[in-house]
Amino acid sequence: MQTTSRHTILLVEDSVSNALVYQNYLKDTYRVLVADTGHAALKLLAENTIYLLITDVRLPDMSGLDIVDYAQSTQPDLPIIVITAFGSVDLVVDAMRRGASDFLSKPFDRARLEVTISNILERQHLQDVVNEYQKTFERDRFHNMIGGSLPMQGVYRIIESCAASKASVFITGESGTGKELCSEALHAESTRSDKPFIALNCAAIPRELIESEIFGHVKGAFTGAATAREGAALRASGGTLFLDEIGEMSLDLQSKLLRFIQSGTFSPVGSSKEIKVDVRFICATNRDPLAEVREGRFREDLYYRLHVIPLHMPPLRDRGNDVLKIAGELLRKYSEDEGKSFRCFDDKVADYFLRYPWPGNVRELSNVVRNIVVLNDAETVTMTMLPQMSESTPGAAQPEGGAVDGGPGVPAAPFSDEVGGEQDTPPSTGAVSDDAPGVNGASNVEDRDSKAILPLWKEEQRIIETAIQKCSGNIPRAAAFLEISASTIYRKKLAWEKSHSPFGQD
Repeated sequence: MQTTSRHTILLVEDSVSNALVYQNYLKDTYRVLVADTGHAALKLLAENTIYLLITDVRLPDMSGLDIVDYAQSTQPDLPIIVITAFGSVDLVVDAMRRGASDFLSKPFDRARLEVTISNILERQHLQDVVNEYQKTFERDRFHNMIGGSLPMQGVYRIIESCAASKASVFITGESGTGKELCSEALHAESTRSDKPFIALNCAAIPRELIESEIFGHVKGAFTGAATAREGAALRASGGTLFLDEIGEMSLDLQSKLLRFIQSGTFSPVGSSKEIKVDVRFICATNRDPLAEVREGRFREDLYYRLHVIPLHMPPLRDRGNDVLKIAGELLRKYSEDEGKSFRCFDDKVADYFLRYPWPGNVRELSNVVRNIVVLNDAETVTMTMLPQMSESTPGAAQPEGGAVDGGPGVPAAPFSDEVGGEQDTPPSTGAVSDDAPGVNGASNVEDRDSKAILPLWKEEQRIIETAIQKCSGNIPRAAAFLEISASTIYRKKLAWEKSHSPFGQD
């Protein structure tokens, strides 16, 4: 390994003759500072930038291991060689445990010393390379995305790898995971960063207008088209077109989009003139695109045109401590916006945030933090300030890795027997007297067991109503805990209101 005279070695040796010998070994390559006592060594360590420490164990005023302890507390990365004439296994183990990099037993020659130093400095160089790599690639944020978890590091690296390409990127992930932020980062990292970035949410635009939004229209193309209008495709020329929730696009429009992607040309609504543009496509969906293809809701040929580079945004529950990093950033921002004095979360809130499954991901976290800031004012967020979640016990949400009873990210045993009350009792089917056949036999036990079994629709109704009660009437939140859609609950409630039994009478 190449070194220079600027590299300084501190040699701590109380024997003058040994110090001169070791200094002679090193002087051609390094600048050598010599200390004959422990206190002198500590002073030199504090006043100089030391590249390597070599210390004897037995010194007149202290142990060389005390110097090792001091060096480790002030310069944890400093390579240290311990030398001693009284080598033993216990001493070596103790020195290495305290942070020494290697040891030498007296007497030793120049070659042994040089090999030891070379090995240590080579390891140090490799560690420096690793540390530099971590600084470069393990980031707590990337453009407007916050998070240093391993799943997010993978996202950042994919973005950097494909940003310069014109290849289409297909972003998947649950709602609220930051797919649009990911698309913005892709554009910002690309060579098109100085060109337009146009985002279009296909789910937020009426189906009859989405073609016009993408391709534009000419005057009089349809009722209400009083003037011509440029579409997103033309506005994004030279830059990036981001189509969010592309799964909401109708099949006939998907065929027109496919032609646009293949040829780079399109015609505004109501026009026969073709316009050619240079656009990089990024799309996103919170659905499983392959499942949509199998169900016939998404064109297979369009899927393969767009799904060149897949990029999955991980859910918040899989991102570990990113939850607290994002929550802290949101708390700072919203406190500043609202003129509040919040600074941090207490330990119970932090622990709850880490264990809560966040079905709404970052969007839900943002909603919760903003609610806290608007309705409260303090320096520290406590459990009593949490909206809705404060009505559940902190133990309800399971740690990362899944719940015991409810599956991954679902509160274990969300319903207790006592909540059901009288509705747990099935309708009476008649009294049973002590004289009835089998009243004292096994058949009586079977009768009692069968009476404890409720009809399926009744059990389903009880579970859903209990979940809604536990969520203070919040049906979407209850649906998230039950792992069903809110529309399913609304539909079942309507059926219960229309009929005593949605399945009819047997």
